[in-house]
Formats: sequence, C-alpha cells, structure tokens
Amino acid sequence: MTDVQGDSSGGADRQRVLPVTDRLWTVPNLLSMVRLALVPVFVWALAERELGWAALVLVVAGVSDFADGKIARRYGLTSRLGQVLDPIADRLYIAATLLGLATVAVIPWWLVAVLFARELFIVLMYPVVRHHQLPIPEVTFIGKAATFNLLGGFPLVLLGHVPGWWSVLSLASGWALVWWGTVLYWVTGLVYGWQVAAMVRERRRAEVAG
Repeated sequence: MTDVQGDSSGGADRQRVLPVTDRLWTVPNLLSMVRLALVPVFVWALAERELGWAALVLVVAGVSDFADGKIARRYGLTSRLGQVLDPIADRLYIAATLLGLATVAVIPWWLVAVLFARELFIVLMYPVVRHHQLPIPEVTFIGKAATFNLLGGFPLVLLGHVPGWWSVLSLASGWALVWWGTVLYWVTGLVYGWQVAAMVRERRRAEVAG
C-alpha cells in the first residue's frame, strides 16, 4: 500500500506517491505511542475531576494526531506499523473520551451511542473484508478531519465546564466542532462501506473472468 499526498507545482496539483516502510522507530510512530500512553492519564484526571488537566491531555492528543500525519507525509515516514497504530490510538482516545465525558455528564449518552454505532458499522464489515482478503483502505483526509474535529471539540466542551470567562466561548466552539466531527465520522464510515462493496464486486468479477 502507498500513501498519496497532493503536491502543487507551477499552479497545478499533482499526486506524489510515498512508499510505506517497515521501520518501527519513527517520529510519527512515537507520537502515536505517546498518545496511547496518555489515555490512562486522561482517565485519571476525569476521575479526580481535574477537568482542566483532562482538557490539556486531549489538546496534546489532538496536536500529536495532526503532527504525526503531517510528519509522515512530509518526510516519507509512512510505515506499516503507523498505518495500524495511528487508527488504534485515534479510536482508543475517542472511546475513552466519549465514555469518560458521558460519565461526568459533560456530553449526553445518546451522542456516545451515535458515535459507537458508526464503529459497530465498521466492525460488522470485518468478516467480509477478511473473507475476501481485501486490503485496508487508506485513511482519507475526511477521516483525519473527522478525528481532528472530535479531538479538538471535546477538550473545548470540557473546558467550558471549568468556571471562567472562557466557558461560553469554549462550549459554543467546542460543540460546533463536535457536530461537524460526528457528521464527518459517519461520512467516512459510509465511504469505507462503499469502498469495501466496490472491492468485493471487483474481486468477484476477477474470479468470474479467471
């Protein structure tokens, strides 16, 4: 598999194909590992009702999520481990964030259900992907945007529950990002389903032709 990055030259957009390496110790992979290591820190901060520190951890997670993708594409550090580790870190953070924020009544439980329903939709396609031995589709820009909006919106919503002059602004901007992130999150799920269906049709046509 390859990672495709848009490149602009002389006013025209071109596609640059970046190779996928087997290297383990890269900066993007280390950032993903740090993001995973901060999950229990976030859970502890929520349990102790340290909402400010919990929001800070989410900000660090969001920045690292944005940075690892940019660094990987910019310096050709896309790796097979990163292709697996980055989505796992994203999903684990979103799961911990949703359950944690709902537990402390920062977000409603129905929003948790909407976002987890999307994950269930993806999981239900796994037997089809495995049966037909299909490749895992690349992480798209919309998918990264959805994750970035959610990881950016939740700390703002959380910060809005910390008394201060920033509360109203944080809540308004945070919920705007969360709603956009939720919509894009489902869009990426539906796009993934369309990609899987298209690959299955192509595989069946190849089998018939063969």
